Amino acid sequence: MQNKLTHLTRIIPELAQQEIMPRFNQVGFTFKGDGSLVTDADTAMQRAVIKELNKRWPECPCLGEEMTGDHQQGLLDSENQGLWILDPLDGTTNFSSGIPFFSVSLALVQNGEVRLGLIYDPVRDECFSAVKDQGAWLNGKRLKLNGSSRRELDQCVTQVDFKRLPAELAMRLAAEHPFASQRNFGSGALDWCWLATARSQLYVHGGQKLWDYAAGQLILLEAGGCANSFSGEPVFSLSLKPQSIVAASHQHQLQQLMDQYFS
Repeated sequence: MQNKLTHLTRIIPELAQQEIMPRFNQVGFTFKGDGSLVTDADTAMQRAVIKELNKRWPECPCLGEEMTGDHQQGLLDSENQGLWILDPLDGTTNFSSGIPFFSVSLALVQNGEVRLGLIYDPVRDECFSAVKDQGAWLNGKRLKLNGSSRRELDQCVTQVDFKRLPAELAMRLAAEHPFASQRNFGSGALDWCWLATARSQLYVHGGQKLWDYAAGQLILLEAGGCANSFSGEPVFSLSLKPQSIVAASHQHQLQQLMDQYFS
C-alpha cells in the first residue's frame, strides 16, 4: 500500500497542475442533471487519473464522479480486487467562480473498507494522505490530533454546510449558534483534511456522496479524529446514497454535539 501511495503522491499533484490549474478562471461550466456544475477541468482530470490508474493497477477499476449513475452502480456491484473512488475536482463551484479552494480526492476500497486515501489541494500544494492502520500525512509529515484547547462547543471552529441540513436542524443551529465560529469553504474533501489538521474542530454535513468522504474520512480517522452519521452509525458505506456526517477532532467534542442536537 505504501508503494501505491508513494506513486500517487507524485502523480496526482502532477496531473492536477497539468489538467486543473491551467483551466482555473479560464473555462465555463455546464449544469448536470442534479443541478451541480461540471467543467472541462473535471472531465480532463478524470480521464487523466483513470488512464494512470489503469496503466499501473489494471485489476482495480475506478469509479469517478463524472460517470453516469448506472456506470457507477455497475462498478459497485461488480466483484473485483479493489475499487478506486475518484472526485477529479471537488469544489467545482469554487473553481468555476474563481475561488481558490478545491481539490482532487482519491480512495482505494478493498474488502469493503477504505485502505488508502489521498486529497490534493493544487492551490496550496498540500497533499493529504492516509493508509489504513498506518497513519495520515500532510506533504509527508505525520498528522496527529492530540486533543485541543477548544474542547467545548462554544470554543470550537465548526465547518457547517447549512444548505444540505434538514431545515429544523439548520434553523436550530443558526438560532442557537452554539459554536465559537462556523465556516463553509465549499470543498467537502478538503473540509475533512482541515479538520484532520486542527484548522477546525467540528464538521457537520447533511449529505455527502461516496467520492466526497471516502478519502477524507480515512485521513481524519488515521490522524486521530472521529466521525459518524446523524444517527450515530459509521459514515462509510459502499453506496451511492448520500451520507450525513458529524465529525470532530476529539471524541469529547463529537459526543457533546451528538447529545445536544442528534439524540
